[in-house]
Amino acid sequence: MQPSPLAPRVTGPKDPFQEPRREDCPWCGSPRLRTRMRATDPLRHRPGTFAVDECRDCRHAFQNPRLTAEGLAFYHRDFYERHLEEFAARILSARAVRRRHRAAAHALSALSEPESWLDVGTGHARFPEAAKEFFPYTSFDGLDPTARVEQALLEGRVEEAHRGYLTTPGTAARLRARYDVVSMFHHLEHAADPRSELRAALTALRPGGHLVVEVPDPRCAFAALLGKWWLPYGQPRHLHLMPLANLRAELEAQGCTVLVTDRRAPHVPYDLSAALSLALAHVPALLRVMAAPALALASALDHIVAPVSHCIRLSNAYRIVARKEVSTAG
Repeated sequence: MQPSPLAPRVTGPKDPFQEPRREDCPWCGSPRLRTRMRATDPLRHRPGTFAVDECRDCRHAFQNPRLTAEGLAFYHRDFYERHLEEFAARILSARAVRRRHRAAAHALSALSEPESWLDVGTGHARFPEAAKEFFPYTSFDGLDPTARVEQALLEGRVEEAHRGYLTTPGTAARLRARYDVVSMFHHLEHAADPRSELRAALTALRPGGHLVVEVPDPRCAFAALLGKWWLPYGQPRHLHLMPLANLRAELEAQGCTVLVTDRRAPHVPYDLSAALSLALAHVPALLRVMAAPALALASALDHIVAPVSHCIRLSNAYRIVARKEVSTAG
């Protein structure tokens, strides 16, 4: 069952930053919803309370009520992006981030040498920078809604920079069938309409090309354990959290063959330490200093659990690699 994007059942007062609350699932149309968590902006305490609802039928989780385009732009301003990056830097060092990008690129090196690659939601294009080690003859382009992608172009990390979204009018048509690989690392959860974003990504792919999608896993047990302190909830910027089964079924419905599903490699060992850091983000500096041993212990536990996280439902992310078949529309 598909929901009607033209007439969702909604209630609630008009708000310039939030749409009315939905009473049905945007993924399958079911009215059987439950609220998973409510939270304010955990880092900057900007105005607004945000809720993540879950469909009891398909298990799709989504921000409800959802931010309007104006609200999303407000929370995506570069200053806020930098603030998030500063917070992430306290959890994962720059060296650890580079190591993760290299590991992801190495895992994808089994793909035949692509001529062209588009990294969607590329930010500073750190993934293309790392991937060039494994794909030296590939031309990497980047697409991002912020000015970071233009800076990445100036610094030589991508060969072409596209500012905006795949679903920005004219973008999909301009990029039609240009790429052998399209990657979306932690991008799809920000999309207002994930299905449209996937269709646009497939439009940019040549037949036989590969789509790589990595997103937070809402089935992670840490989500229930940590509640609003679970970092991948990502409020207010994460609009959709899709279970692997749903995303796989959608890609197959759009004419793709799913080649790889992986919960182990995409897991980031930061659930406990990030939750504690979020909780301490606005306490006096002295208390944060006193909490340093607890943060060290939380980080150690994160890394102890990491090797078996995919076996015990503690992996916080998953990756899908799918091939666009020749008959795929677009």
